[in-house]
Amino acid sequence: MIGKTSLHAKLLIAQMLLTARKRTFTDVDALHKSMGPRQQRENAVPPPAVRAQVDIDRTEVHGHPVYTLRPRANAAPRHVVYFHGGAYVHQIQGDHWKFFARLIGRTGCTVTAPLYPLAPGSHYDETLSMIQATYKEVLGGVAPGEQILMGDSAGGGLSLTLARALRDEGRPQPKEIVLLSPWLDITMTDPAQPGYDRHDPYLGITGLREAGRLYAGALDPADELVSPLHGDLRGLGALSCFIGTRDVLLADARNLYHKAAAQGVPLEYWEYSGMFHAWMIANIPEAKHALDRIAELVTR
Repeated sequence: MIGKTSLHAKLLIAQMLLTARKRTFTDVDALHKSMGPRQQRENAVPPPAVRAQVDIDRTEVHGHPVYTLRPRANAAPRHVVYFHGGAYVHQIQGDHWKFFARLIGRTGCTVTAPLYPLAPGSHYDETLSMIQATYKEVLGGVAPGEQILMGDSAGGGLSLTLARALRDEGRPQPKEIVLLSPWLDITMTDPAQPGYDRHDPYLGITGLREAGRLYAGALDPADELVSPLHGDLRGLGALSCFIGTRDVLLADARNLYHKAAAQGVPLEYWEYSGMFHAWMIANIPEAKHALDRIAELVTR
């Protein structure tokens, strides 16, 4: 377990509690309200501050935007495909774009971020079809040793699901699969989760379970296509996982750790004391520490 919680992080947690950020994920009606069109569009384009730092191209795959961010100098061959979090129902956020810029500045890598279909308008099959098509279009000409799959929350689940699909198709694996606060089991039935829920300032079991239901559609939520924790981890690229102890998804990360050990699969596991969901993309000291580790994974 890594370190003590910084003052900056404690202040950010206090702000979440004061502004009742968690209510979106503790009340089903609030969750549905949060999925409105205005909220979905709000951060769906890179902000001017990020555009000033990197070159950005926009294409479309299956009718959905795909953004590729590149360094303006000292470009490295490594290419990250990043799947944003948002419980499969929320769009990419401003902190994601800023995180991409920091990662590019540290490593010289290229980052591609597909804005994949979201529930309830789409279900898992459309989302997986789009991300698989994006991977083949974007990384089809990139050597496997230069490829990285990365994502936070739901995007972590998509990263693992995509890696498994590539394995099952007999395609080469990406060099790294980097999971940040990954959501790997949408059933939200782990017996440890109610205890974690009480300390999580952001996420909640009730809202996540509803979001997972909307994403899965008619599919059993325990199916490995939507809950990749239930699938085989063998034969994948190098796995790493970052998580905090004030995250209801800590159960998923710890279960991944134990499953990898049981299957003899190497996993680099980083658990940070007192950290909340997806803290790695925030601007706090712990995120800077994590970025050091993530940059090493990208460049090694």
